[in-house]
Amino acid sequence: MNYYTLLDEIKQYVISFFHTHANDKLIYHNLAHTENVVNAAIEIANHYRLSDLDYFVVVTAAWFHDIGYYTDPARHEEKGAEEAAAFLKRQRIIDETTIQTVGNCIRATKLPQSPSTLLEKIVADADLFHLGTSRFTETNKAMRKEFIALHNIDISKEEWRIKTIRLLESHHYHTDYCQLLLNDTKAKHLEKLREKVAEKNPEIKNTIQPIQAPVVKSKIKPLIPEEDGLDKSKRKNRPERGIETMFRITSGNHQRLSDMADSKAHIMISVNSIIISVLLSVLLKNLEQFPQYTVPAMLLLAVSLVTIVFAILATRPNIPRGTFTQTDINEKQVNLLFFGNFFKMSMEDYTAGMLQMMDDRDFLYRSLIKDVYSQGVVLGTKYQRLRISYNVFMYGLIVSVIAFSIAAIVTT
Repeated sequence: MNYYTLLDEIKQYVISFFHTHANDKLIYHNLAHTENVVNAAIEIANHYRLSDLDYFVVVTAAWFHDIGYYTDPARHEEKGAEEAAAFLKRQRIIDETTIQTVGNCIRATKLPQSPSTLLEKIVADADLFHLGTSRFTETNKAMRKEFIALHNIDISKEEWRIKTIRLLESHHYHTDYCQLLLNDTKAKHLEKLREKVAEKNPEIKNTIQPIQAPVVKSKIKPLIPEEDGLDKSKRKNRPERGIETMFRITSGNHQRLSDMADSKAHIMISVNSIIISVLLSVLLKNLEQFPQYTVPAMLLLAVSLVTIVFAILATRPNIPRGTFTQTDINEKQVNLLFFGNFFKMSMEDYTAGMLQMMDDRDFLYRSLIKDVYSQGVVLGTKYQRLRISYNVFMYGLIVSVIAFSIAAIVTT
């Protein structure tokens, strides 16, 4: 199934829908906003290297997520899900499970957001992507104008700032990508709004301070558990979330690159194994009848063999000794985050080492840095050998074909 062709049809349908259902009161929730959300969804989806189906789900949900504003603003998420389902069912090529997944992603944009799957988190973050960008001020003004037009209420700028502050304080991005990319800018917008409110209304300064973001359960656990009883000195030494997110994203990217390298190596091994099998079973048995093909056949056999060797070297695991000593822990010379350094140790020794590492901020960061660096070194070696494998196969195949062609021409 060509999901990208269907996405083009969805794009044209939604654009046509916006043009035929024009509403001057919808100053913010219009086609421009939808296109911005789609672009944000594509950016986040590309970061997570989604499959074609998951990419289709995310982008489709982004196109339909606010279309319900033109039929029922109060239930626009549900109406958007219904409109998406109706369109996809008319195509008769999308299964019911996928349609339901698209609907759930649209519903995940409802405030307060509570997405549960990665796809829902991507769409939810794409919908409020602007909160952490330079477009925030412009879009916030448009939202105020739309609110006044829809509800016929003349809300003052000061009241709107307080509402916006509450939104920013209660909102958090759900994907690691958006947390690392947008949190700092969003925090600056929040601080700027607080300063404006405090400047113009000193008497209500304290009324907006206690508002905090609601506790949201996340599958991603912090590197060091939250403890209400920590004193200020210990809190200062705790890893910041931005740094944690950076390490998490970097490690995840390395893992995805490693998986891609393994997949490419598997292709080389499979293809050349077939070539070798054919050469040994067919061509080499008939070389007595066609001696002119001996050199080209041996050349192709050598090319396939060298290609397989380097592909295997690219994926062959290298396991360290699997133990560490207390001296290694005390001198912070061991990376306890890599299984190769502890798989032969007892559970008690490993637990003691991990607890000591988690109590030492410097040791923890050093271990994370070593882990990321080690992954990078392994990736570099893996891709170098993989490149050699592909180069040998590409140039060797060209030379072999030329050799076969020359041998065939000479004999005719």
